[in-house]
Amino acid sequence: MSGGPSTAVRMGTVDGRRVLAATILASGMAGLDMTVVNVALPRIGRDLHAGFTSLQWVVNAYALTLSSLLLLGGALGDRLGRRRLLVVGTVWFAAASVGCAVAPSSGVLIGMRGLQGIGAALLMPGSLAILESVFVVEDRGAAVGAWSGLGGVATALGPVLGGWLVQSASWRWVFIINAPLAVVVVWLARGIPETEVDPRGATGLDALGAALAAIGLGGAVFGLTEGPARHWPALDVALLVAGVLVLAAFVWREAHHEDPLVPLDLFNNRQFSATNLVTFIVYAALSGALFLLPLVLQRVSGFSPVKAGSSLLPVTAVMLVLSARAGRLAQRIGPRLPMTVGPIVVGGGLLLETRIGAHASYLTDVLPALLVFALGLSLTVAPLTATVLGAAPDRLAGVASAINNDVARTAGLVAVAVLPAIAGISTAAALPAATLAHGFRVAMTVSAGLCALGGVVSLLTVTDPLHAHEPPTPEPTRCPVSQPGG
Repeated sequence: MSGGPSTAVRMGTVDGRRVLAATILASGMAGLDMTVVNVALPRIGRDLHAGFTSLQWVVNAYALTLSSLLLLGGALGDRLGRRRLLVVGTVWFAAASVGCAVAPSSGVLIGMRGLQGIGAALLMPGSLAILESVFVVEDRGAAVGAWSGLGGVATALGPVLGGWLVQSASWRWVFIINAPLAVVVVWLARGIPETEVDPRGATGLDALGAALAAIGLGGAVFGLTEGPARHWPALDVALLVAGVLVLAAFVWREAHHEDPLVPLDLFNNRQFSATNLVTFIVYAALSGALFLLPLVLQRVSGFSPVKAGSSLLPVTAVMLVLSARAGRLAQRIGPRLPMTVGPIVVGGGLLLETRIGAHASYLTDVLPALLVFALGLSLTVAPLTATVLGAAPDRLAGVASAINNDVARTAGLVAVAVLPAIAGISTAAALPAATLAHGFRVAMTVSAGLCALGGVVSLLTVTDPLHAHEPPTPEPTRCPVSQPGG
């Protein structure tokens, strides 16, 4: 993007609405596949004869490749153009979705989900970084809030749509639906101004760093997922340890490479580091909770797939109404208060979910918990996202977005792998309802504690730039990934 005033757009204009629609639909499509699949898991397990660990991998294969390659996707967007990577990622994602829809076995489905994650890794960093590059400064908070709220709507509609498709047709339709959505994204993206590209293109990109990140994360997550189910055989322990060591090698590589995939200088900014720490804590809690809730509603409470999916509609409504307003509030008063209160309120909602069990009533047991959960989520997401982007130099918006997305996805990977094991519900393909209900209560209590911790960390580490005059982030001197003004 040329970055000058002539290309900046405003909220409420035709151009602004087009940019928002394309980026929200693209990221929402990728987010949709996180939640829509959760509702379909019981039917997938039955039709493909998949055990609990296989179902974990249906979720984690997508999240693993997404997390592993987000950094590469962000760097490629900064170098080659964020709109271009958004379109390429969308087309890739749609093709992999069709592969998921025709998968004849759980192994093929897991492989196709991994390919889906690659497409999502290409499109997601650009969808958020485009907002930072295209909108005028005073509208960026509201734009990010709209992106968070409406993107959250798309994600929250996933369980409803997925439940209806699973119950009335087949779980395979939850993947087919991505194809027409991708066509709309590509059409809308024609009107997005392209970001300024690096003349070097992908030349000199830290491919070894990208490989180390992918291999290290893959080994660690495989060990964490398979270890509890198989009572920690030597192979799983070795993979976990090897993964951690490779990730350490990745950090060393980035610290010493002339043109790193992840400019570690970004973490010299306290605001950037603090916000990413809060992201990891809170998103670990959210991911673990949202993985288990649809299973419990169907297997323990007796909800149909449609009813289980529709139960999350209040989250959609609350985020639609409040997210943009929370973004504006944080831009006016600073992010510290919303990022402190929001996670604590989310934790209160998760504690209320411990009341969900056999014969749970939607009105008295499920709805109050989800309303509190949605209120806290609305207060948290937009300020957090805008803060982490605002703490990075404009020309590194793609990498900063990728880092924050990667932190969130990695937290989700760890939570889906570890939380069921902590709760004692990861070792059987078909757990008794009472065992699943007890484990769910334990998991929600742990998740609530994590959210409260996230609020405390925000209170102690996040600052309000309007009142606390923190020096600006220095431009990293060893990693000129784009031309000045990008």
